[in-house]
Amino acid sequence: MNDFLIVGGGVIGMMTAWQLADAGHKVTLVERGQCGREASWAGGGIVSPLYPWRHPESISRLSRWSEGYYPGLAKRLLAETGIDPEYRQKGLLYLRVEDEAEATEWARRMGKPLERVGANFLYDKEPHLAPGFEDALWMPTLGSIRNPRLGQALRAKLQSLPQVTLREHVSVERLRRQGGDIQVDTAEGPLTAARIILCGGAWTGELLKTLGLDLPVHPVKGQMMVFKTPLSSDGRLLLERVVLADGRYLIPRADGRVLIGSTLEQADFDKTPTDQAYASLYESAVAMLPALAQCEVEHHWAGLRPGSPQGIPFIGPVPSIRGLFVNAGHYRNGLVLAPAATRLLVDQLLRQAPILDPAPYHW
Repeated sequence: MNDFLIVGGGVIGMMTAWQLADAGHKVTLVERGQCGREASWAGGGIVSPLYPWRHPESISRLSRWSEGYYPGLAKRLLAETGIDPEYRQKGLLYLRVEDEAEATEWARRMGKPLERVGANFLYDKEPHLAPGFEDALWMPTLGSIRNPRLGQALRAKLQSLPQVTLREHVSVERLRRQGGDIQVDTAEGPLTAARIILCGGAWTGELLKTLGLDLPVHPVKGQMMVFKTPLSSDGRLLLERVVLADGRYLIPRADGRVLIGSTLEQADFDKTPTDQAYASLYESAVAMLPALAQCEVEHHWAGLRPGSPQGIPFIGPVPSIRGLFVNAGHYRNGLVLAPAATRLLVDQLLRQAPILDPAPYHW
């Protein structure tokens, strides 16, 4: 029997498997599709909550730890897999922030650099932004990562580890009590382990319902699209850094592509892109960066975030069920919080001193 069985092959499931394998344990990871192809692929890759001062302190603690972890993680994955997750620390420009006083107080309390800058600074950084902005808030330390490539790199890393068994394209049908233990019933037969970890994102609550348990995690649909933009004659990108306005954000990639996101929709488990969302995203993108009107929309897609009360994830043991653990409910911040969230759970699993107080995240 393996030491650990992980259900769900997103970034959180894969990081958990890697850390447990590094600690010398045998791990099986089961994923109904290909690892890293659900919410971990569908997001934008900003390594911070969008408006961090609007989140509970329990979110801020996880995000602060994770933000410092990503640069080294990206370098290590590139060196060990040859796949570059493209971590870029170019900063973020906030346009039209109504709660600037709260933002400034949060930054002072957290020791984060955040300042109001004028139009000259703004357009020097991003000359192609729409005219008329008189000022902005500037956070120079913010980074972003190319999340599909992060998923590819993590998958390649796990495939290189002899202690890890990847079971992709294996659907989990239900969880079943077998005496005092839990069995995972899949389309290819039952699986079990000394300890089972549920990292199924928006589907985690549905899995726990098969045990008669009600975890308040539900799907929240988000649609995004990407523009393919040309390089300028001097090699500069049309957009160099993340820009956020009125809840919508533009994210540049190193190859010139620009993402626009995202919608927030209650649509159960429906991931169908819609014409209405396309029009809304397009309008927001062009309003911020007018030159996008001359660029090709390369792809439009939807993903499912694991919504939870206040967006606070559940990290730790499932009450009253021996050997069953959960790491889910990260809402819009799965990628943001993943390094800290996985480390916090692994600390509990291996009975190590935790990086943070785990109590705020217990079910």
